[in-house]
Amino acid sequence: MLLIYGAATADVDDQCDFEEWVSYDRALREAGVLVSGHALKDVTTATTVRVGPAGERTVTTDGPFAETREILGGYDVIDVPNLDVALEWAARCPGARDGGSVVVRPIDEFEV
Repeated sequence: MLLIYGAATADVDDQCDFEEWVSYDRALREAGVLVSGHALKDVTTATTVRVGPAGERTVTTDGPFAETREILGGYDVIDVPNLDVALEWAARCPGARDGGSVVVRPIDEFEV
């Protein structure tokens, strides 16, 4: 999975343009490695759920509480043969530039 983080303080002018994202998405599809992927809405639309020790649920809608310099903006699930290939795709992602990053993590599978 490629977790795409954008810089929380990035200037809009520093961000990649829409055509770069379209081109990257097209390249993933044409290579046959894209399993799924989505962009996420702005962090201000997030709802956070926490459950305390006694089972009480708290729901907040005022965004994330953690002080962070990066915000998860979307993800792509890709099917590639090894980590090296995944890292190549991560480096091609427009989100890896301009203060952003792409975290590459394998998806764990559990037997049920």
